[in-house]
Amino acid sequence: MKIIVLGAGKVGKALTQYLSNEEYDYDVVVVDLHAEKVEAIVNQFDVLGVVGDGATYDILLEAGVNKTDIIIAVTQSDELNILACLMAKKMGAQNSIARVRNPEYLKQRSFMRDQLGLSMIINPELEAANEIRRILLFPSAFKVDTFVSGKIELAEFRLKENARLIGVSLNRLDKVSKANVLICAIRRKGELLIPDGNVVLEQGDRIHVMGQHRDLVRFCQDINLFEQKTKRIIIVGGGRIAYYLAHQLIEHGIQVKIIENNPKRCVELSIMLPKATIIESDGSDEEVLIEEGIESVDAFVALTGLDEENIVISLYAKQMKAKKTVAKVTRTNFMNVLDQLDIDSVVSPKNIIATHILRYVRAKNNKDDDSSVKTLHHLFNDDVDAMEFVVTPQTCFLNQKVSDVKLKNNILIAAISRERGFVIPKGDTEIRLKDHIVVITTDRKISSLNDLVRR
Repeated sequence: MKIIVLGAGKVGKALTQYLSNEEYDYDVVVVDLHAEKVEAIVNQFDVLGVVGDGATYDILLEAGVNKTDIIIAVTQSDELNILACLMAKKMGAQNSIARVRNPEYLKQRSFMRDQLGLSMIINPELEAANEIRRILLFPSAFKVDTFVSGKIELAEFRLKENARLIGVSLNRLDKVSKANVLICAIRRKGELLIPDGNVVLEQGDRIHVMGQHRDLVRFCQDINLFEQKTKRIIIVGGGRIAYYLAHQLIEHGIQVKIIENNPKRCVELSIMLPKATIIESDGSDEEVLIEEGIESVDAFVALTGLDEENIVISLYAKQMKAKKTVAKVTRTNFMNVLDQLDIDSVVSPKNIIATHILRYVRAKNNKDDDSSVKTLHHLFNDDVDAMEFVVTPQTCFLNQKVSDVKLKNNILIAAISRERGFVIPKGDTEIRLKDHIVVITTDRKISSLNDLVRR
C-alpha cells in the first residue's frame, strides 16, 4: 500500500513512526516544504522524502500521487490540507485524509466528505478534548477508551495501597466484585502482562478493565477506588483544546475556569464561552493558582504550549490536593518518565490523531472488508492494541465456541457486544453473526478477525 504523508511536523512525524512500526509493507512518502524536516524523518525511518509544496501539481506528481492509495495531509494550514486532498483525488489518489482544526470548517465536515470526496476529516484538538472529557467524567480512571459507539469502555486504573484487589488473583476477582468486567492488561514495573486467571495483583499495578460504564463504576466502588463526581475544574491555557473541552464540560453542568495570559484570546474565549470564567493571568504563577482556588478544585488540566510547564504545574496542583490532574504532553520521549510521576493522566494530541488515522489505514489495507478494524486504541505507551471488529459471514470461526478458536499467541478476546447486551466471553461463549468483538493484542499485524486465528 502506498501512502503519502503531507507535512513533516509533530503529527506527520508521529504518524510516520506508527506506519514504520507496523508489520505491513507500507510504501510511505513524506512531503514538506522544509528540507531539514524531511531529511530528519527519512534518516530516522524507512521512508522516502520529497521537498516542496504539497498543494502543487508537480510536487504531488513527484511523490507519486497518481499511484497512491491514501494521502494524509497534516500540515499547519487547514486550507492547504483541504486543497492538497482535492488535487490528489483528481490526480488519482484513492483516499484522502485532511487535518482540519478551525471550528468553522468543522461545521462543514459532512459537506467536505460527501460533496468534495474527502475520506476522513480529523481534528487533533477536538479529539484530545474528547479524551480529556472522558477522563474527567470518570474521575477514578487515568484513561478511558470507548468501543461500539460508547457501549463498551476500557478504563485504566492504578492500584493504590488501599485498593481491595491487592494480593487477589484474577480467578478470584468475583470474590471482591460482582461487577461484569474483565481485567485484560497489566503494566507492572515496566513489564507488560496480558494476564490469565493465575496472575496476582500488586500495589502499583496499572490495570486496564473492560466493561460497560455502570459495571466499571460499581467495580471502582467495590475495590475502593471510587472518586466523587467532578464539579469544579481549572484549565491553564486557553487554546483550541481548552475551548472544545470547556464547551463539552459546561454542557455536563461542570464549573469551568480558564486561566490564559493572552488578553486578546481571553476576550475571544469570554465571547465563545459565556458560561465559563475566564481569567487573564499567568497560570504557572503559584500565587495566581492559589488565588483562583486550586486547593478546592476537583480537577486541574494543564494545556499550555510547553510540555515542561504542563508537567510542573500539574505536579504542583497534585501537591495542593487537586483530586485529578491532566497534562498535555507533546514529546513522546517523556512518556516513560511520566509514568513515575504523580500526574493522573497525560494526553498527547498527535498520538491520538495518529492512532485514528492508523485505524483507517489498517481497514483500507484489508480492502474495506466488513470485518476490518472498526476502532483502534493504543495502550501502555503503544505496546498493546485494543481493537473492535464485527463478525461477518466470512469470519472463519462464526458459530464456534471461544474455547474452540485457535487464537495466535498474545491475543485475548476481551468483550463481546451483541443486540441483547454485553458479554465477558468465557470458554463456552459462542461467536455469533454481527457480534462486536473487542480484542487485546501485542500483534501489530491484525487488521481483520480472521487474522486472529493460527493458520
